[in-house]
Amino acid sequence: MITITDQLGTEFTFNEIPKRIVSIVPSQTEYLFSIGLDEQIVGLTKFCIHPDEKVARKTIVGGTKNLNIEKILDLKPDIIIANKEENELSQIQELQKHFPVWISDICTLDEAYDMMRSLGELFQKQVIAEEIILNIRESFVELKTIIKPTNERVAYFIWRNPTMLAGTNTFIHYLLEFIGFKNICSDIENGARYPSLKMDDINKLQPDRIMLSSEPFPFNEKHIEELSYIWPHAKVELVDGEMFSWYGSRLLESATYFKKLLEIQK
Repeated sequence: MITITDQLGTEFTFNEIPKRIVSIVPSQTEYLFSIGLDEQIVGLTKFCIHPDEKVARKTIVGGTKNLNIEKILDLKPDIIIANKEENELSQIQELQKHFPVWISDICTLDEAYDMMRSLGELFQKQVIAEEIILNIRESFVELKTIIKPTNERVAYFIWRNPTMLAGTNTFIHYLLEFIGFKNICSDIENGARYPSLKMDDINKLQPDRIMLSSEPFPFNEKHIEELSYIWPHAKVELVDGEMFSWYGSRLLESATYFKKLLEIQK
């Protein structure tokens, strides 16, 4: 018998290890593959793209916020792995009528480690889970020792039309501050997680650096030119959104990526 609690405090008890998994969060899907659950994963979203050779063989059950409930019902999962932020509450509530739904809620590295550890326990993959956590933890501890303090104010763009930024109380915000930046959204009084701002509002917050994320909106080179014209005194750059927002095994690559972003040489 396995008893496990998700990150919203809901307790689940299973008589045996769940054998059929539907994962509806891309970063957690990649992590489940990383700990060896290739055969148990039966369904995932169209945004679950890693590892590509393995996800291609699985049933797609829609998008993270637009799930095909009927497809999930047909798959008859033993458990669904979800996230408070990335999935729609109404759809989660509908799924909870039929299946156990384990929900994560992650804004910090410690919460990411807790998610990975809990799922490792649930699927009896504790050894590899702890190995992944240790490697991520060590890479970030080492990164922290070589980061130089900076007063750079960053605007992290996640969407265009309307312009949306990564606000506070998000995993992106945590990592921005971890690597030494000041998220300009810290100065917004309403404290929205992903505030929609006009260009004039952003100007007032005086960003030194504009980061254009590769996801969920696919910013590209033409947007660098466009925003460099608006903010000629700011550094405008494309950044890999997976490194800032995927809180599973993708974090194994994040510290190295941040070193390059910060131009830290070994």
